[in-house]
Amino acid sequence: MERNEIEAFLTLSEELHFGRTAERLRVSTAHVSKTIKGLERQVGVALFERTSRKVVLTPVGRRLCEELRPAYEQVRRSVRNAELAGRGLHGTLRVGYFGSAGGRYLLQIGEIFEARHPECAVRITELQLSDGASRLRRGAVDMMLCCFPMREPDMTIGPPLISEAKMLAVASGHDFARRPSLSLEDLAEVAMIQNPPELPAYFDQFHHPEQTPSGRPIEPGPTAATFPEILALVGAGKGVYLTTEQAPLFYVRPDVTFVAVTDAPPLQFGLGWLNSGLTARVQAFVQTASDAAAQQRS
Repeated sequence: MERNEIEAFLTLSEELHFGRTAERLRVSTAHVSKTIKGLERQVGVALFERTSRKVVLTPVGRRLCEELRPAYEQVRRSVRNAELAGRGLHGTLRVGYFGSAGGRYLLQIGEIFEARHPECAVRITELQLSDGASRLRRGAVDMMLCCFPMREPDMTIGPPLISEAKMLAVASGHDFARRPSLSLEDLAEVAMIQNPPELPAYFDQFHHPEQTPSGRPIEPGPTAATFPEILALVGAGKGVYLTTEQAPLFYVRPDVTFVAVTDAPPLQFGLGWLNSGLTARVQAFVQTASDAAAQQRS
């Protein structure tokens, strides 16, 4: 049986009307009739009973339909899966993030993405500060939500998607915790918890400078590998840490208070991927995130 014969037979089995079958297949009624007659000559028995008022399957036609349809649908699914795989919009896209706010954001974008591309799933993975971009480079994730600036020669960084004001995490017993706001000049009076060395030096200098805008030195505090470790050190009075305005929503601790820093540059986030890892899935996810950001701005 040829593909056109199978499609004509199965469609007529559903419609039981030559005219509607022809409309669905976008061919003439005469073409459908000729195809069915040829198929019946091939199998040697009538598959439909035709009268001037109705078309019904014969017992042989009904059995053929029951046996043929599952096999045909499986072939169609297989072909569809091959087409999607060829376009790269099939399977799982793995996206890494730092911090709970980033995870919530990626879940929201992932829902929109999966609605657009139902054959592709999004799996998000939490990364730690000490990972840097190593898990991306090892292939553990396909892309990641990066905090700017990110200038790695083997990575492509998309446009900024999120911008957030900075806050300073301080011990709840510190004098700063009772202030309505702070400035970068105030950092000369405290020690700054240090990021792990896996983060680029230019990134650390931008977000955690060694001196205030007027040139006063900022004392370096202990180094931590993860954000929970940072907050534990802050709560213990070992130093302070500049973080995002969403941190108080996700990291509630009685020993840590978050205070706005009015003159600090904002934190901006965007998606990044390896130059060698630009796939159709990555492109589609970036487009989805960009569309969502544009809609939010409008």
